[in-house]
Amino acid sequence: MASNVAERIAERIDAMPTGERRAAQTLIANYPVVGLKTVAEFSQAAGVSSPTILRFVARLGFQHYPDFQSALQEELAAQLQSPATRTTLPNAVKDSAVSPLLEATLDNMRETFRHLSDAQLDEIASRLSDRRGHVYLIGGRFTDPLARYMAAHLAIIRPNVFHLAGQESIWRDRLIDMGKRDILLIFDIRRYQESLIRLAELAHGRGAQIVLFTDQWLSPVARFARHVIAGRTAVPSAWDSSASLFVATEAVIAAVTRRSEADTARRLQEMERLR
Repeated sequence: MASNVAERIAERIDAMPTGERRAAQTLIANYPVVGLKTVAEFSQAAGVSSPTILRFVARLGFQHYPDFQSALQEELAAQLQSPATRTTLPNAVKDSAVSPLLEATLDNMRETFRHLSDAQLDEIASRLSDRRGHVYLIGGRFTDPLARYMAAHLAIIRPNVFHLAGQESIWRDRLIDMGKRDILLIFDIRRYQESLIRLAELAHGRGAQIVLFTDQWLSPVARFARHVIAGRTAVPSAWDSSASLFVATEAVIAAVTRRSEADTARRLQEMERLR
């Protein structure tokens, strides 16, 4: 399964010189729109020279700038798809409902974890283990169950964990409590939820760190996120699959548990006594 542009950046960014890294960060912060502009416009947005943009594109494996833009255009088209546009499936998929879906889901998991490094997992777990701040979690129409699932686990591991539920006005009111020591975890896959993007922007403005769980096309929340976990979600179905994000969520929960093993054990013992 071929890597998309964002995944290629994640694979290569550590080896990039400063100018190319700036181009990469500018693209991720405005994905994929900046890459669809001219070389001159992209270079101006990134604050680097046009040759730097071309070297950056070459490092990602594209021979020419139009090839790079074609890849981004294909991603944008996929990003904008709705379930209604994905209802026409190949005959092979229609004839066998389980096998193609299973294989695609397994491939999604492999690809997701190929681009999720141990270092990134460790850094996210380190922040979530810091009990001096609060942790807030929220998801979109189909991804909020993942936020709720993760919140239920983190609430056992550490104090001050809050799942933002209910009407938008209710969870927006929690912004007043968010500050520099706090973390907001957002789950958002295509088609991206405008209210979550606005919440991320406001929380980021208050100094909270954003951890985003999204798909390979990247929610616009990525422009405000300190960490992005991009799971593969496309399967031969009218509906996207959150299976890879579910496993990534469990990987983060496991990493936080390992970091907080002694404190978690004490909290569990106290919970059992209270029960």
